[in-house]
Amino acid sequence: IRPLWRHYFQNTQGLIFVVDSNDRDRVVEARDELHRMLNEDELRDAVLLVFANKQDLPNAMNAAEITDKLGLHSLRQRHWYIQSTCATSGEGLYEGLDWLSNNIANKVGL
Repeated sequence: IRPLWRHYFQNTQGLIFVVDSNDRDRVVEARDELHRMLNEDELRDAVLLVFANKQDLPNAMNAAEITDKLGLHSLRQRHWYIQSTCATSGEGLYEGLDWLSNNIANKVGL
């Protein structure tokens, strides 16, 4: 399904990238895929929200560790934010979506 993603990039103002905080084995794959997407021309101006999901699990990486593993600090020309979440309880979801909504609105001057 990943090869089809690029067909949805046109006119994208915000991107939500969900990371399984408990899956240390695939975080490098997640980083590579994120950076591949962010290098697409159609996404050059999109703000980025990363949901660090599954924070309820005991071995989950925290937001700072995921920030490091995904190389988010290297995104100097992009407005981004990472939000710790637990999809099963809803914890952190509204905070992240509020950030995304506010930053898209500020960007387009609403």
